[in-house]
Amino acid sequence: MPHYIAFLRGINLGNRRVKMEVLRAHFDALKFAAVETFIASGNVIFSSRATDPDQLATTIATHLERSLGYPVDTFLRTRSEVSAIADLHPFGSAVIEDPGHTLHVGFFARELTPEQARGLLACRSPHDEFRVQGREFYWLCRGLKSHESKIWASAELRALRLPSSTMRNHTTIRKLVALYPPPVA
Repeated sequence: MPHYIAFLRGINLGNRRVKMEVLRAHFDALKFAAVETFIASGNVIFSSRATDPDQLATTIATHLERSLGYPVDTFLRTRSEVSAIADLHPFGSAVIEDPGHTLHVGFFARELTPEQARGLLACRSPHDEFRVQGREFYWLCRGLKSHESKIWASAELRALRLPSSTMRNHTTIRKLVALYPPPVA
């Protein structure tokens, strides 16, 4: 049975507060197996017989919108894909260990077009740098806390009109993989 991790956008931000036991119950209602949540930011680990990740993400998003009353963008990856994301060091391994740097992983539903990817890479600043790999992007924030960065408000980045995404700290991704490694084949 395929093992997945759903990264939900906007869970427990602003007025969108959902207790993790309630979120697990929504996934249980969809007849998924081994449902667990990891920290209260919309990370749901589960198994499903479904093998079409796009259809599965749509099913989850539709169910959550009906149940919660607002849209919940859903980004689905297999546990093996998340493990590969945790292992990737797009800026070199020393960057991850530097306490003055923060590395985030952003999830898109689909790969960016080459034009969008080039545009994102071009939005770098002295503090911010990006890499794009498949359906993910990596944001390195140097010397600032991520909330101090002005990159997301920049005219250049806003002009790209990137598709919806959700982000997690790379440390969170590594901890998630440590607790929920990919199943052994």
